Amino acid sequence: YHSSKNLYHGRVNYPEMMKYLVGGRQLIRAMAYVVKSDTALGEASFFEALKKSGFELRLKDLQIFPGGSKKADWDVGMAVDAIRMADSLDVVILLTGDGDFVPLVEYLKYNQGCQVEVIAFGKSSSARLIDAVDDFIDLDLNSKKYCTDLDGTWVTANQCSLSDTLFNGIDLNINTAGYSDGNYFI
Repeated sequence: YHSSKNLYHGRVNYPEMMKYLVGGRQLIRAMAYVVKSDTALGEASFFEALKKSGFELRLKDLQIFPGGSKKADWDVGMAVDAIRMADSLDVVILLTGDGDFVPLVEYLKYNQGCQVEVIAFGKSSSARLIDAVDDFIDLDLNSKKYCTDLDGTWVTANQCSLSDTLFNGIDLNINTAGYSDGNYFI
């Protein structure tokens, strides 16, 4: 969101993104891991857009340390949630290009038997992550479909080459068998 708005004057069409990611599969749960700040402008509308698109929000307050340094990181939370729910999932989709998720991808694949997919902008994604996943969906190849400028007009692909930080913190989990016991999903 922030990269899209600040660097490229654009935003992501989250409903279209969700529709594409799920495809013909059954969505079990979609979670967006977001950081709440008292000073961020437009934050509430961003959170609302995610909710309306079908994402369940996991909120964390921005940590501000003595001296002014700030921390806003959900990597461990995402990993723990994915591991906790993996026994009940067939597919885990991560919307991030962050190479820090390679150990999680490997664990989900080799220890839990999950198919792991990543969707991110290839230009800013970790090569190690791309190699580790079962399927990598490069948004650079079809960004026109998922990006709008701030007034809602569709932008061209070269105007919407957003960094992976835009999606860092969104996790979709899909059960391709078409059922869920109602207790275990992310």
